[in-house]
Amino acid sequence: MDSQPLRTSVIGSYPFPGWLEFSARHLDQFGSADLAEMQDDAAMVAIQDQIAAGLDVITDGEQTRFDFNLSFYGFIEGIALEPASPRRFGPPAHDQRGKHEIIGELKAPRGLGAVEEFKRLKRLAGSSGKRLKVSVPGPYTLSGRLAPNKQYPDRYAITEALLPIVRQEIADLVAAGAEEICVDEPSMSCYGFREDTKRFVDIFNRTVESGYHGKSRICTHLCFGNFKGHPVGYRKYAPLFPAFLDLHCDELHVEMANREYAELEIISHIAKRMDVAVGIIDVKSYYVETPQNIADVVKACLTHAPANRLVFAPDCGLSQTARWAAKQKLANMVAGVEMVRKSL
Repeated sequence: MDSQPLRTSVIGSYPFPGWLEFSARHLDQFGSADLAEMQDDAAMVAIQDQIAAGLDVITDGEQTRFDFNLSFYGFIEGIALEPASPRRFGPPAHDQRGKHEIIGELKAPRGLGAVEEFKRLKRLAGSSGKRLKVSVPGPYTLSGRLAPNKQYPDRYAITEALLPIVRQEIADLVAAGAEEICVDEPSMSCYGFREDTKRFVDIFNRTVESGYHGKSRICTHLCFGNFKGHPVGYRKYAPLFPAFLDLHCDELHVEMANREYAELEIISHIAKRMDVAVGIIDVKSYYVETPQNIADVVKACLTHAPANRLVFAPDCGLSQTARWAAKQKLANMVAGVEMVRKSL
């Protein structure tokens, strides 16, 4: 699939406006029409901020989700929602999130909701001239919040049960005209150092088979976690390669900015197989990168990969970053990339 040189993109999520967070705590006071209007308005906020920044690829900011993957559990039958937090006090971290109990066969007869999100994005931004991107969590990442039981004795068994559900969602997105679909699998990058990476590749490739081979631009996002601005995984990409070079995707995103561009040379290997999206904005830091900061890194990336293979984006979704910082970071990212693009 042809790629625009030095494309600018985002992962998926965007900060919620303050009024949306307030309204979400009082949903019982709104009617169904009010809620639909609120969803449109919130998506338009994210869309307009991204258009104003000058991005080549935009999303709906995942404004109608609780999190990049948490809302999907509401579409899955066979689980008991709202698990108790195992640790309620102390610093916020991943271990404060409990696991949903599985109480029956895992099914999603209504789909996972991503198709409706894409249709809204297309309705609101289809005439913007921007490429539209929608994301879904991969089955291994989605399995992480579900507790094994006798029917599904371990995480891989849960993953296999979720795989056809996610695969169908991707097929439905392709049928709806989605041109870019990001399959988020940060759990694979977080735990690849201790798991069978070839097994991960097999899981991913079977998941995306309905959208790969030119039907849509399939992307995947590999990072090391960003719950409350904190990573959770072993932050090295080396254990994932060369196995992950066999992922069936058109674009592979790697977190680099927060890791001070450690292992940047790995993008040269990725670029031989697919486009490589470099995380060039640190979503965990409130230092706002200047356009010159960005331009310097773009030039460094060009020593490892050709311009038509490079995409630039934040390290992760921006949902954990204050909106004022997210807006300026994106604007400066685009400005810095454009400085280099003009010199090509």
